[in-house]
Amino acid sequence: MVGLFDIGILVVQLSLACLLLCSSASTAQHTLGAGSSLSVEDQPRPFLVSPDGTFSCGFLQAGDNAFTFSIWFTADRSSTAVWSANRDAPVNGRGSSRVTFRRDGELALADANGTTVWSTKTGGSKKSLAVSLRDTGNLVITDTSTGRATWQSFDWPTDTLLPSQPFTKNTKLVAGYYSLYFDNDNVLRMLYDGPEIASIYWPYPGVSVFNNGRTNYNSSRIAILDDTGVFQSSDQAKGEASDLGLGIKRRLTMEQDGNVRMYSLNASTGGWAVTWLALKVPCQAHGLCGRNGLCEYQPSLRCSCPPGYVINDSRDWRKGCKPTFAVGNCSRGAPPPERYKFIKVPHTDFYGFDLWYNESVTFKQCRDMCRNMCQCTAFSYRINGGGKCYPKGTLFNGFTAANFDGIIYFKVPQDFNASALQVSSQSAGGLMCSPNVTVVNVSADVYGMAPRSSGKWTYLFAFAGVLGLLDLLFIATGWWFLSSKQSIPSSLEAGYRMLMTSQFRRFTYRELRDATGNFKEELGRGGSGVVYRGVLDGGKVVAVKRLEAIDVTTRGDEEFWAEMTVLGRINHINLVRIWGFCSERKHKLLVYEYVDNQSLDRHLFEEAGGGKTTTTTLAWSDRYKIALGTARGLAYLHHECLEWVIHCDVKPENILLTREFDAKIADFGLAKLSKRDGAAGVELTHMRGTSGYMAPEWALNLPINAKVDVYSFGIVLLEIVVGGRIADQRTEAGERLQLPQITQVLRHVVDSGDVMSLVDARLQGQFNPRQAMEMVRISLACMEDRSSRPTMDDIAKSLTAFDDEDEHPAYHS
Repeated sequence: MVGLFDIGILVVQLSLACLLLCSSASTAQHTLGAGSSLSVEDQPRPFLVSPDGTFSCGFLQAGDNAFTFSIWFTADRSSTAVWSANRDAPVNGRGSSRVTFRRDGELALADANGTTVWSTKTGGSKKSLAVSLRDTGNLVITDTSTGRATWQSFDWPTDTLLPSQPFTKNTKLVAGYYSLYFDNDNVLRMLYDGPEIASIYWPYPGVSVFNNGRTNYNSSRIAILDDTGVFQSSDQAKGEASDLGLGIKRRLTMEQDGNVRMYSLNASTGGWAVTWLALKVPCQAHGLCGRNGLCEYQPSLRCSCPPGYVINDSRDWRKGCKPTFAVGNCSRGAPPPERYKFIKVPHTDFYGFDLWYNESVTFKQCRDMCRNMCQCTAFSYRINGGGKCYPKGTLFNGFTAANFDGIIYFKVPQDFNASALQVSSQSAGGLMCSPNVTVVNVSADVYGMAPRSSGKWTYLFAFAGVLGLLDLLFIATGWWFLSSKQSIPSSLEAGYRMLMTSQFRRFTYRELRDATGNFKEELGRGGSGVVYRGVLDGGKVVAVKRLEAIDVTTRGDEEFWAEMTVLGRINHINLVRIWGFCSERKHKLLVYEYVDNQSLDRHLFEEAGGGKTTTTTLAWSDRYKIALGTARGLAYLHHECLEWVIHCDVKPENILLTREFDAKIADFGLAKLSKRDGAAGVELTHMRGTSGYMAPEWALNLPINAKVDVYSFGIVLLEIVVGGRIADQRTEAGERLQLPQITQVLRHVVDSGDVMSLVDARLQGQFNPRQAMEMVRISLACMEDRSSRPTMDDIAKSLTAFDDEDEHPAYHS
């Protein structure tokens, strides 16, 4: 009897459970009118479901007490978010956090304290609006009188693209430091935008767009994942699911390891299977192992440190490795070149950051060049088709692969214990653990892989977890304190937290007003505003620019701060460092490092009409150093930084000089801060630059790319040689020289070899003729049609090749 009674109770319980579930399903809403809401405490009841039940929308747990307002596939047993409103700012799970479709037509998410952390910004409408979840997974706010959508989640993707969801020039998929987007050359790319560097890694940046099977003749800039499992872009990028066909639920996701994967949902198990991925070689993604780190896949991804380097943070490989010795030290007192040797590591290389490129050189020549150059930390040498030498200044994007035939040689002190280095035959040439070499498996939370564990590792991870929790509590407390001081848009929380942890910071207008003595001492003025000298608390001298002439003063703080989070990470020895910014209503200011030797024009030109100049002629060696430094700075902006960083106003006034006459380019990034039409790329709405330095395409209203900087640099380079403004040069009849006449003169000089007639007479023959001729050749190439102009990377390499010339001049007065 007892057994039958238990069975009877079980049947009743199951019936009640079924009744509750059926009731819940029957009351699931596809469309809601104004005034509807859902509390986080009501989850897992969805806010909305699609009519066919494929998608659900509501709160998803993102932590122990953190929730996001998200959309997911209903059949997905893990409820993976395909869209989230507040991915980077989850709300409190214990309290009155709530999503509400307000009566004014705005869908808004409020935290437990009542703060709005996200909204559709559709409020204030007098129309009759409704919110619904479509069968495509698109959350839409619709004007019920016309059926027109006033807002939709498809326009604001996070890290995932759904079938039939258009991917356009105005959208991007973002996961951590990685993003998928259309660049300003119309090509679909993947970008690593880390704390120290930013670089393109897909399609492979070492070859041209066309050699990658793409085309930039693609003004539509659109991509889509269709219902059969084909992902196709208008630049001819294409990916197909291995289970190609209709009837399968799919998603395309940008992930934390820098790869884009297509997933197919198993209807019976609710699990996902990878059916296509963009990177077949995982280590092709940049930044996985941080500065100096090596990435290897065998068959799971792992990071290691080169010989003589140790890991910075065992909890986060993205922080890379640090050397255990001083190498690449250019300061006084550094060990002489003969105090260094090299450790050979096969099948290994680091992408980018070559100090220069040399072809048809011997191994010994390559080695000696690296040994004698203090900036060189390693060099790569390849024999394929002739000796190719790649000295490295910075070690980023390292990888090891058994099928890679290159070899890298690490620069280490003579007393480095090479015997401690062990090479494992099981790791395809990778480095195994030793006192000087660290190898640690990549953590699963970063790369989404199952970790290996043992007893001692369990305790280690537990300890690391406690430390991580303490770090989070510290950051949260600091953030709360700052938030109580002033209001900061929640959507900027992640970016602003990054700013707080670096030397880059946000200033108040009052701080900068006091630092400049109410903007008293003017250093200079230009097309973007006036620059003042300032002294911060602590005695640090800075230059403060008030942005007045370019259209940034009317932009919102949120948009301006978002731009500054990118500019603040740009750092190169030949660029003026941006220390911070101010954005308070109409006040938009930038804080730069102070460069105390004025600008190039003050040293180069004899200004008419009482203009300020220096009293001494700029020496040839300093001129060449300035030309090379400027080229390297622009090459960094064009090739090693973000591709949209086009200066648009390269001229002597924007090249500042240190006391040692090292060049530092100023005002870069202002083209990006200027008002533009779209979110993707640089789409300038008006001409920028200075007369005499502007490329012809400005006047022809052609699309602008980095070649405008190349043209301007060519003019500046020629002015360094000539010692005067090119725009001021005149014919015998007194008419101003035009571009065809200038190029004709330069061709004559190149053909005749008579560079003496062109060089600044004030030097009295004290110059290097080979360097001068190379500068003239480069200048001429920069003034060609833009398709024929060299890149700044090519120019920097050409100038570097002549940098070690004998400084004694061949001509004398």
